[in-house]
Parts: sequence; structure tokens; C-alpha cells
Amino acid sequence: MRKRRSVGARTNRETWVRIERRPLARISDQGWNGAECAARLNGVAQPAWQGCVVWRDANEPVMWRADETDLLPAAPVGNAILSGAPELPDEWWDRLNASLDALATHQTRRVATPDTETITQASVTETIRAVFPGDFDTTVQRWVPAHADLNWANVTAPVFSLFDWEDWGNAPQGLDSASLWASSLAVPSLADRVRQERRWDFESRDGKLMTLFVCAKILGPYAHPEDPRLEPAQRTAEQVIEELQAE
Repeated sequence: MRKRRSVGARTNRETWVRIERRPLARISDQGWNGAECAARLNGVAQPAWQGCVVWRDANEPVMWRADETDLLPAAPVGNAILSGAPELPDEWWDRLNASLDALATHQTRRVATPDTETITQASVTETIRAVFPGDFDTTVQRWVPAHADLNWANVTAPVFSLFDWEDWGNAPQGLDSASLWASSLAVPSLADRVRQERRWDFESRDGKLMTLFVCAKILGPYAHPEDPRLEPAQRTAEQVIEELQAE
């Protein structure tokens, strides 16, 4: 399987190996060992990390990294953006909630990189203001560890597991919940279920900002006119802005 900046394959040891090639200039002080660092996250359902090998290319200014993990316990739910509702048992939602809640209790020096870009207060404000220039405060109050790439391509079912940890780190509370909701918007019943299950995130002030953050990415300059998420994203954003202005 090939994905973004990596390739992956099943091994004859019944494990999974992910190989990534990254230019030296793209390796920050944070490093690029997301899966390795995520291995210490107690209470989070994920494939167990087994080990890695890292080496520098002899001919180019790049580094290579191979991480070995357990195989996924089930197949990914679907694409990053779903067009139909998956059949997910209540136990699946319980494990999602338990994992996200456990993740938020940890501490890390890592900073999340949603869409491969480091998230900061400035980037949150810039992203939101570019689409929603209303009179409301965009200051984030609480930063907690987040997966930062939570969509339906990175979770499994019927057994819940969360994988692809290269972008995880501290982010505003509610980023993961808002991201999964945005991935569900083409299926109203699924989007509603995400909001119901993660309601404490969506009801928080930071969760409202993260809702605007993901809506801005849907409605921004690269929006596709036939994207079924446009109308519900716009409607929800208007409601959230009203709530923020009323505070």
C-alpha cells in the first residue's frame, strides 16, 4: 500500500512494515518517529509497535525509516471521506471514546501536524479568519495530545483500532472529534453520531474553534463545488459562530 510519503507491506512474520523517505529539511526538531512515540500511549487502541530501522541515504540528502507494527485487527472503515454509513456496533464507539479520552490525558512535547503542517495558535487563527472573518475570539484555551489525522481511512472496524500516528502531538481540544465529524459530513446520520458521541468536545469552546477550523478547510479556496459536505459545513459554521459571539 502506498500513502502520501510512505509505502507499506505485510511481512512474512505476520507484521506490517511502513517505509518512509524524508528530505533532511523536512525532519524537524520533533523528529519523525510518531509511531514509536505513540507506543507509550496507554489506553489507546492501536497496532503494537515492534521496532524500527533508520538510515541516511548515501547519495541524496534524505533519510529512510522503516517501522514494524502488528497487523491491523480488522480492515479500515473506508476512505477518508465516506459516502455511506458503516455498520458500527456500540462497542466500537465505546472504544473510540475510551481511546480519545485516554490520549488526551497524556503529556508530550510533540506538536500535531494536521495535513503535514504544524498546528499553532497563529495557524488556527489564520485558517479560520481566511473563511470566517466574524467578530469572535479564536484564542485556544486547552492543548492536549491528538492523533491529528483522524478520519475513516485511519480506523478499523468492527474491531476498533487507530493507526497512522506520524502526525500526532499537542493540538487544541476537539481537533480529532472535529476531524472525524468533517470526514462524516456526506452522511448526515454518521456526522450526527460523531457529534453525539464526542459532545463534550463539541460543546467546549476549543471544540467549537476546531469545528470552524475543519469547516474552513472544506469551504476554503480549494473547495470542490460538488463536495456534499459544503452545505452542512456552512450551516454548522454559521451556528458555531453565533454561539462564539454570544459568549
